[in-house]
Amino acid sequence: MEEAVSAADANRKFSLILRHVREGRSYVVTSHGRPVARIVPADRHEKGRAGAWGMLLSRLAGQPVVTAERWTRDDLYEDDR
Repeated sequence: MEEAVSAADANRKFSLILRHVREGRSYVVTSHGRPVARIVPADRHEKGRAGAWGMLLSRLAGQPVVTAERWTRDDLYEDDR
C-alpha cells in the first residue's frame, strides 16, 4: 500500500523516504492534496514497465496492417481558415 506524503515533507525527509523505499515501501507525493508523483522501488517499476510493453506489443501484433497513401506537406498543414 502506498503512503501519502506532502511535497514539503518529502523534501524534508527524503533520505528517510529513500531508506523506506529500499525496504519495499511506496509513497504518493501530493501537492495541495493532489497526487503528483510516486516514489516506488526501482525493480517494481521496471517489472510494471516490462509487462506494459509486452501487452502493447502483443496487442499490436494482433491488429491488421493498415496501408495509407502518402501525405503531402500541404495535407499535413491544411489551413482551415
